[in-house]
Amino acid sequence: MHLGKEKNQTFGKDFILLGLLDPNHYGLLFLTLILIMFVVAIMGNTFLILLIRIEIRLHTPMYFLLSQLSLMDILHISNIIPKMASDFISGRKTITFAGCGIQIFLYMSFSGAECLILTAMCYDRYVAICHPLRYPILMSHHISVILAAGCWLGGTINSTIHTIYVLLLPFCGTRAIDHFFCEVPAMLKLSCVDTSRYEGGLNVSGAIFLLIPLSIILASYGQILRTVLHIKSVEAQKKAFSTCSSHLAVVIIYYGSFIFTYMRPKSYHTPGQDKVLAISYTILTPMLNPIIYSFRNKDVLYALKKVLGKTLIHKNENLFKIRLNAHA
Repeated sequence: MHLGKEKNQTFGKDFILLGLLDPNHYGLLFLTLILIMFVVAIMGNTFLILLIRIEIRLHTPMYFLLSQLSLMDILHISNIIPKMASDFISGRKTITFAGCGIQIFLYMSFSGAECLILTAMCYDRYVAICHPLRYPILMSHHISVILAAGCWLGGTINSTIHTIYVLLLPFCGTRAIDHFFCEVPAMLKLSCVDTSRYEGGLNVSGAIFLLIPLSIILASYGQILRTVLHIKSVEAQKKAFSTCSSHLAVVIIYYGSFIFTYMRPKSYHTPGQDKVLAISYTILTPMLNPIIYSFRNKDVLYALKKVLGKTLIHKNENLFKIRLNAHA
């Protein structure tokens, strides 16, 4: 009966986000840096999506999956950083119960989907390098759409389960979340009931969305490396290594920080470590993805030069017409 009252008291009460930054000059400087990274992430991913959509040469399964990754990054970082920045500027650190639930749901949906889409992108590279003749069959546009839809659906289902469970937990005493957003491990510390069974469920979810995909990715890259070393063309080897190394760099940063956050027992979590790790997959990775995939990819660079060249020619033509009309 008492537990039921605690559960009822959970609803309708606000939480307090203690945040990432202290209200001083150093905090303001760090916030400015974070906002710059936020703008770079939004602009970079948006530009990459538009470039992939405009340039016909990039209308392939690989770049379709990359556009989905960019969309996930935009939504992921937009779910967290604006709220954190507004809290720092306004001095208000409260977040409603519903707002916290929405943030958990969106955060886990996008992060789960991104874990799966990185695996799908690895599969695309594996087929392209190890089975190039069968690529049109094994990785057609139709299959890439199904893979992307499965990633979004998988992330959403996983997020729904965790969001419902966490929000039904009774929270006793302080409702101050020692984090800059509503993240599950930080919220579990506020619960006044034993969450060990739920932590077991988190480990199962972590195995499905982190360990299994990471194992698939590493095994695929092992096969890719083996195939690339047998390629006689040095230019082809460089292209394959360039594409795959950029993908692998993203995978190591993203999966590594997530595994360290979600695969540890609650007792081993410290607010400082969790915040630093969260920065890597909520701010750093969304910013680095378009940079890594753009500047280390010849196809993207070619498409960029082509689009910029067309834009420059169009501007020069308009300028010439304006001058011609002025003289007339």
